[in-house]
Formats: sequence, structure tokens, C-alpha cells
Amino acid sequence: MDHTKQQTMSHVFLIIGTAWLFDAMDVGLLSFIMSIVHKEWALTNSQTGLISSISTVGMVCGGFYFGHLADRIGRKNTLIATLLTFSIGNLVLAGSPGFYTFLAIRFVVGMGLGGELPVAATYIADIYRGSKRSQMLILADSFWAVGWLVASFLSFLLTPVLGWRGILIVTAITGFFAIILRKHIHESHPETAQAQNWLVSLRTTFKPWTLMLWLAWFMVMFSYYGMFMWLPSIMVDKGYGIVNSFGYTTIIVVAQLPGYFCASWLAKRIKVKYVFALYMLGTALGAIMFGQSVTAVMIVISGCVLSFFNLGAYGAIIALTPELYTDNIRGTMTGMAQGIGRIGAIFGPLLIGVLMDRSVNISTIFVIFMISLVIGSIAVLALPTSSSQEDAE
Repeated sequence: MDHTKQQTMSHVFLIIGTAWLFDAMDVGLLSFIMSIVHKEWALTNSQTGLISSISTVGMVCGGFYFGHLADRIGRKNTLIATLLTFSIGNLVLAGSPGFYTFLAIRFVVGMGLGGELPVAATYIADIYRGSKRSQMLILADSFWAVGWLVASFLSFLLTPVLGWRGILIVTAITGFFAIILRKHIHESHPETAQAQNWLVSLRTTFKPWTLMLWLAWFMVMFSYYGMFMWLPSIMVDKGYGIVNSFGYTTIIVVAQLPGYFCASWLAKRIKVKYVFALYMLGTALGAIMFGQSVTAVMIVISGCVLSFFNLGAYGAIIALTPELYTDNIRGTMTGMAQGIGRIGAIFGPLLIGVLMDRSVNISTIFVIFMISLVIGSIAVLALPTSSSQEDAE
């Protein structure tokens, strides 16, 4: 690869990564403003939880819809469409007069967010090959951690001044980034499929191992959202309020970055499915450490271990998924896999909440996490070993 082409690809990678960052920033800000909306509208806990759930449902639908759209009209145009969907949606959301309107608009915003990630991953997969593809996909996902950091700083600095409506208006400015996308990136897959619906795509490309891939996606999101939503509450109940502090959130998110970088380094040396399996087992170790922490120092250390491995596993499966499919159905199948994973994101926190309401022992809940992480590891090990399914198929 000549130097000029390499520079161009690096430039495109940074642009796509920035779009990834905006997606994470929006998801992160939602978690910060939910408590404000909860107080302002005097919502019940169930209503507040519904805000998160409806956003996730939107992301599931967005992954299915926009992933397939990327195979029909191209990655570039679809990526721009997802960015405009959640940025303009946030602008409208800022003017929500009440709870139910907020929910309806947030569903649409969720569709844009859920569509952006698989389309961005598909774009990166189109322009790189072999182990370089896996490395760059994992590094692209590291922009997620940066997006969360930006969200936490914006929330800390601007929310007291602008309120949640003002914060949403600020995030809507990301829509202007669509101009940069339009001018500075080319279509990665110009020969798009014509009028093939997603059911046909699934029927013609479905392999037995696709179920294993979906299972792995389900388990990684089940464990991530279950643990990161409930473990802080468990620790607060034990008297460790540090987990709700701004400093703790920042440290935990920063710990994700070396997790991504190490996973990317490993992806050059071993097959990415082995990277995923190792990181899932590392996540299990972090969960045990977190659950048994009895001091503030141990909470910070174990939280960093958990964050390091869980997000690294997420990056690894994002790297693995697009390379399992050929160009013409890569967007559809990547979007479907992430959509299935987000169903796990819905059920994880829900199941843990039900178990806690029934006074199930915390150690039993950790056993559930352990089992889900091991199942996810085994599922990925059953996938094809080729680093490029385009050659295999």
C-alpha cells in the first residue's frame, strides 16, 4: 500500500471514528440526563427505566433497518442518514412537552444510534483486509470510550447551566458533521444490492454458526448492561457512594482505552475470536472482584478490570462480525447481529432487577453473569476460523 493511499485511509478512519464518538456521546448523555428528567417530571422509577428501554428498542430496530439499507443504497449515504436521524431527533427531543412525547422521539433517536454503529463497522470492514481489518475495527470502537468521556464532561460542566434541554441542543450540532462525511469520504461499496429485502438476505446467507454469533452478541450485551447498570446500585446499597461520583466514572471509562488497545495488539497476533474469548473470561474475573470488593480502593481497581475486559470484548466481536460475511450482505448481517445483542441489553438489566426485587443473593446474580460470559466465549469459539470469510465462501 503506497503512502498516499495509507494517509487517505487513515483520514477516512478518523472521520468514521468521530461519527462513532458522537454515537457514544449521545448514549452517554442520556444516562446522565435521565435523573434530571426523572425529577423535573416527577416520574416513577418504572417510567424512568422505560426511557432507557425505548431507546434500546429503537436501537434494535435501527440496527436491522439501517444495516440492510447500507447494502441497498451504500454505506456512505446510510451513515449520513443515521447521523442526521439522531442529531435532528435530539433537537426535536429538546422541545418535548411531556413524558410520552419524549418516549416517541427517543425511539426515533435510538434508531439512528442503533443504525450508525453497524454501518460504520461495515464501512471500516470494506476498506481494510485481514488482521489489519480486525485491528482497525477494534480501534474504531475505542472512540466509544472517548465519546463517553466527552459526555461525562459535557454533563458535568454544562448541565447545571443549560439543563437537559440545552444539552440536547448542543448534541444536535453533531448533525453538521454530515457535511464532512459527504465531502471527505467515498462510497466503500458502490455496487449495492438491488431490491433484496432483509428476509431474502437472511435466507440466502444463513449458516448454522450465525446462531452462535448471535448468541455471543446477546451474552456480551446482557453481561455489559446488566453489570454496569446494577453493580453501582449494589455498591451504593453497601455504603460505597464513590461509584456515583464523577471521578469514578471518568477513571472507569479511561480504563476502557488500554483494553481496546491491547485487544487490537492481540488481534494482529491471534485470531480475533480467541481475543474475544479471553476478554470475556477476563470480564468474568472483573465481575467477581467487583462483587467481593469491601474497600473504596478495591472498588476502583476491580471496576477498572471489569471495564478493561468487557469493552475490549465488545470491540473484538465488532471486529469479528463484518468479516464473516461477503460485501453484498455485510451491512444487513452486521446490523442484525448487533440488533440481537441489544435484545440482551434489554433483558440483562430487567432480569437482574427482578432477581433483586425477589431478594436473590448477590452471589447467585454473579453466577448468572459468569455463566453468560462463559457461554458467550464458547459460542464464538464455534465460529469459522478463517480471518476472511470472503475467501472461505
